[in-house]
Amino acid sequence: MKLIVTDLDGTLLKTDKTISEYTKMVLGKCKECGIKLAYATGRSGRDAIISSGFFDARINMNGAIARVGEDVVYERLISADMVSKFLVSCDKRGLIVASQGESMHYSNFIVSDVWPEVTNFKIVDFYAHKVDAQKIYLIDLKPDDVTFVKDNLPDELYMVMANDGMLMIMHKEATKSKALSAVAEHWGIAPSEIVVFGDDLNDIDMLTFAGVSIAMGNALQEAKTAADIICDTNDNDGVAKWLEENVL
Repeated sequence: MKLIVTDLDGTLLKTDKTISEYTKMVLGKCKECGIKLAYATGRSGRDAIISSGFFDARINMNGAIARVGEDVVYERLISADMVSKFLVSCDKRGLIVASQGESMHYSNFIVSDVWPEVTNFKIVDFYAHKVDAQKIYLIDLKPDDVTFVKDNLPDELYMVMANDGMLMIMHKEATKSKALSAVAEHWGIAPSEIVVFGDDLNDIDMLTFAGVSIAMGNALQEAKTAADIICDTNDNDGVAKWLEENVL
């Protein structure tokens, strides 16, 4: 293996959003062996919790942006005009919705009421909102609301439901696998030389891309089906245990 890639929530991070010292130690030993480390998450760079300097590459917003060090190697944004029109249609229906870039959430609700740690948000007039987005997300949706979103989704975009009920919308070329491919190409690493860990629907495309794909014991069944191997759960340091036993 030349590159280890891990999702964060439900995978590398425990349920309480912490990372154990044991996991940090194992990842550090992998780096000492010359193996590159990357994370791939739906979070923005600002929201990623774990220090970005620990990783050689970071894939954020489900693949909307990827960095090697501080250099952007991949980016796919939703245009401001498309963002505004879509947000207006959702707002008219009374849906709880926001667009997001790495430094700001633009919403029709108080984001910190849902996630107290998120303070970088603005409640905006979606008619006048003209900012490109890496991601659009909706929460607290009923089944008919999901149908409404699907029916009104521009062809250039796709949606995926996370296991916490958040519906995320990105550019069709903003996927973890496409961003990971750009990162790997930057280093001259083949897919067969990559090991990937994930647990959710938005991890499936990179699980099928990598040479070795591992789903967490706590993963959704769809992710387990897509993976080659099932490891222990996130709360039991599944990533670190597998790496120590099979890589180190």
